[in-house]
Amino acid sequence: MTTLSSGVRFHENVHGIYFDDLDAFQILHNARYLLLIERTIGSFWQRLGWGSWRDMQENVDAQHLVRENHIEYLRPVVGTGEVRVRIWIERLGRSSLVFGFCVMPMDEDVDFAVGTRALVRIDVATRTSTAWTDAFRAKVLPYLRSRREEEPR
Repeated sequence: MTTLSSGVRFHENVHGIYFDDLDAFQILHNARYLLLIERTIGSFWQRLGWGSWRDMQENVDAQHLVRENHIEYLRPVVGTGEVRVRIWIERLGRSSLVFGFCVMPMDEDVDFAVGTRALVRIDVATRTSTAWTDAFRAKVLPYLRSRREEEPR
């Protein structure tokens, strides 16, 4: 199981796994993991107060792009049912943020998959990276795994 330091917050969602999520071997299709992670991150943003596309105009921190996804599949999710997806923040740079995540069964804390997703905050006019606001940093800091901000990236 992915362990987090005492006092570090995480955000967790339960997701249903349905027949059309499975591959020919009745195992959760690899592409579906990223969809579950995307939905969990979307739920996290809603918890922080972002709820619609309109927020992108009013909240400059909602203007970001995915730089990369990295995922390791450790055990298969077999058949339909439910899984938990847990996210936290691994790193917070000047203009970057890296989520850590794990996908787990409902009844035990053993990872099906683990990984990271890197985001970069952008200026939509220039499409170049720009710093997160101080208000954003304050909101996400409790979810930062190490509780210390890293060197700017």
